[in-house]
Amino acid sequence: MKHQLAGGEYNVRRAQCEEGVQRLGAGLPGVESLRDVTLTQLEEHKGLLPEVIYRRCRHVVSENERVLAAAEAFKQNDTAKLGTLMAASHRSLREDYEVSCAELDTMVEIASRQPGVVGARMTGGGFGGCTVNLVRADRAEEFKDGVAKEYEKRTGIHPEIYVLNASHGVHSVAASELGL
Repeated sequence: MKHQLAGGEYNVRRAQCEEGVQRLGAGLPGVESLRDVTLTQLEEHKGLLPEVIYRRCRHVVSENERVLAAAEAFKQNDTAKLGTLMAASHRSLREDYEVSCAELDTMVEIASRQPGVVGARMTGGGFGGCTVNLVRADRAEEFKDGVAKEYEKRTGIHPEIYVLNASHGVHSVAASELGL
């Protein structure tokens, strides 16, 4: 699918969130960004926001909470929770932030039904692009084949699917570990 930030729509979302911060800051002392707001506070001060601004802010605030919950789920090896969080994230990106598209929604729907899938959601700036799928390693090739076939059948588009392994991420490496 073609990735395009829809003629500045990404910047529109950012401006809408900034407006939300300004409006919420009038009713909640100490609010300098949406990370300073809980879902409870957002609900209590919903009346300060136009509907579309409220939904944009709800996405960001709830996504912040989902990220923290996902970190805990990873620590606990709670794959069921991770799947639930990924599904909620995609729903929020689609409905509240409105950055998904039919192709991404189709990809997530197909991916979510594959054997071995823990969770699926769009990723990136939206308006086309990619999904990220958490899949059990022993089912990765089956996942790749199943998604590619069904997606192409439904959309006429052959997707590019990359299988990656999780790592510990960025960390310091001693020269000796690199053989230097």
